[in-house]
Amino acid sequence: MKEIERKFLVADQPDLTAAQATPVRQGYLTALEDSTELRLRQKGERFFLTQKGGSGRVREEREAEISPAVFETFWPGTMGRRVEKTRWTGALPDGQGYELDIFEGALAPLQMVEVEFSDEAAAEAFVPPSWFGHEVTEDKRFGNKSLAVHGLPSDPE
Repeated sequence: MKEIERKFLVADQPDLTAAQATPVRQGYLTALEDSTELRLRQKGERFFLTQKGGSGRVREEREAEISPAVFETFWPGTMGRRVEKTRWTGALPDGQGYELDIFEGALAPLQMVEVEFSDEAAAEAFVPPSWFGHEVTEDKRFGNKSLAVHGLPSDPE
């Protein structure tokens, strides 16, 4: 399965009245230099194991829901490679969905927004709204795994 998305820093936080907030904690079982990511994620009361490959706008992604017990078994293996955030899920005026992540802990006050697309043409044609800031889709420093290991980049743009 392919994931096609674009990722941006947030210039101005939007009105989140109609958006839904979910606490997220995630950790990585693989090292930063590995070409494939293996991630554990707790999203609200649900738990997932995700494999991601590639980089940039189009990536391979496989995900399976797992039990809380399986999550807790492997969670200690992510020590030193974790992020915590609140994910706000909402819709842009044209109906396109977005996910706004507000990071916590050492990554605060970082905020990033992602938009997923059905195909590359839609991703290319997307015009971000004014509250979206600098695009970081191709900047590996803003991948969650890199943020979990290295923290915030010193020069975010």
